[in-house]
Amino acid sequence: MTAVGWFQIGVFLAVILALTKPLGVYMVRVFNREPTILDPVLRPVERMIYRLTGVHEHLEMPWTEYTTAMLLFSGVSMLILYLIERMQSWLPWNPEHLGNVAPDLAWNTAVSFTSNTNWQAYVPEVTMTYFTQMAGLAYHNFTSGAVGIVLAIAVIRGIARHEAETLGNFWVDFTRCLLWILLPLSLVVALVFVSQGVVQNLKPYTTVSLVEPQKVQVTGADGKTATQTVGEQKIAQGPVASQEAIKILGTNGGGFFNANSAHPFENPTPSTNFLQLVLIFAIPSGLTYALGRMTRSPGHGWAVWAAMAVLFLCGAATVYWAEAQGNPLLPGVNQAAGPLQPGGNMEGKDVRFGIAGSALYATVTTDASCGAVNAMHDSFTPLGGMVPLINIMLGEIVFGGVGSGLYGMIVFVILAVFIAGLMVGRTPEYLGKKIEAYDVKMSMLFVLVGSFTILVFSAVSSVEKFGLAGITNPGPHGLSQLLYAYSSATGNNGSAFGGINANTMWFNSSLGVAMLLGRFFMAIPVLAIAGNLAKKKITPESLGTFRVTGALFTILLVSTILIVSSLTFFPALSLGPILEHLLMYAGKVF
Repeated sequence: MTAVGWFQIGVFLAVILALTKPLGVYMVRVFNREPTILDPVLRPVERMIYRLTGVHEHLEMPWTEYTTAMLLFSGVSMLILYLIERMQSWLPWNPEHLGNVAPDLAWNTAVSFTSNTNWQAYVPEVTMTYFTQMAGLAYHNFTSGAVGIVLAIAVIRGIARHEAETLGNFWVDFTRCLLWILLPLSLVVALVFVSQGVVQNLKPYTTVSLVEPQKVQVTGADGKTATQTVGEQKIAQGPVASQEAIKILGTNGGGFFNANSAHPFENPTPSTNFLQLVLIFAIPSGLTYALGRMTRSPGHGWAVWAAMAVLFLCGAATVYWAEAQGNPLLPGVNQAAGPLQPGGNMEGKDVRFGIAGSALYATVTTDASCGAVNAMHDSFTPLGGMVPLINIMLGEIVFGGVGSGLYGMIVFVILAVFIAGLMVGRTPEYLGKKIEAYDVKMSMLFVLVGSFTILVFSAVSSVEKFGLAGITNPGPHGLSQLLYAYSSATGNNGSAFGGINANTMWFNSSLGVAMLLGRFFMAIPVLAIAGNLAKKKITPESLGTFRVTGALFTILLVSTILIVSSLTFFPALSLGPILEHLLMYAGKVF
């Protein structure tokens, strides 16, 4: 570990803190339909969209109708993406003449991008055409991100309103999110990426001659192995920058290339690496300020932000420390940081980013539901890889995905308030509203859906041949691969311990189901809570009211998150990364 590495982590958090209020204020103005600088350009476009689609912009919806609209939109979008994948060989912008995507993989990918997961059980540059990348995947990067944001806004409205029946209009919120937030920011970011060297074109792949031809072993149709000399290589390219911008900003994470943000065409410089990190947290952080402003309790918004920041710093410090220690199974090898080497465990990491940049990226991308990677998490040390896994298991509420992180955190806020009420023997209250049995039941349903999905699918895959066939490491690391895959799918993250072979009928099907459960079956209880809170009356504060502002509430909130998660997942973690760590120091490898 170095002072420069710690400085990088500190500067990153300081930049996020600086962006929180201005972004939060802007989003509040957008969703409250207050004047913004973009109104003269975008209001005519917005009105035209409503006229063409028959949307009544001043008509609001109860939570059931809001939820139904969201589900219908997501379902139709998923079907369209599936059809694009299945017919891509006959569609335009296919200079490499790629074939149609297989049915099970097309299903998995359609669910993945609709749910904001962006799990990729394929090599993008040899599987998806330019048309599929742009009209299918990039489109869903925008829409799935917008869906998450507007769900968070609807939940905030439910908390802020009283004796109300509605949470807003899904179609209006969705349209304004795209026009005022995601599209303008993505345009600017894409131009910045292009200026730094991110590729943006529609050219066929470039074939180049190798400086040194390579001999490789190939297996023929008869099963015999032969030696072949390779003298040429294809360099993949395409409309990368336009997809990269929304991939990061919308916490989507699916890369144009298989190497994701470790590829120099996606993430060419340390500047783009730092910018990507900031963009991943920017909107989720701004939403915490929007929570405080819209509920007229700024202190509550900052208390939630502080809880997220504490969990982030703990995770980043642990990964950085674990990776900087190096590998104890390499005795006699100098793994200390020095002028000529970064030190530590550099397996699976890019020398451009080093230990600190890789550890920070791994923490940020799994705190959020982004899933983009600039290093291979499968090559991290057991404890270094366990932190990203835990981040996802927490529900990705540490800033989290755009929107989904905040409404997931609201669930834990309700549980924390409920626990505080039990401790003092009073009916729990949240910002003047009594938390009743219905709210707690829906909160626990949210928690149980996620944990049940992760643990059941991981258990089945760890004992059945169709699941074991996908792991590449026996023993505890193989279990870690399975836990990470189903945690990533359920948490709508999309990153993976890359050693797992997930492009099989079982994994494509089961991971697809996990993504749907993690996105929609966890969003419905939260919207039900919002609808219930909106109907309640405001109760004036009294001497016995537990305040949801300040350090005490932040400590209680962090404690609630850790206790609930540790009780749920510690047994599984003890058989995976924790056991692997102990065996590694005992000199055993797999």
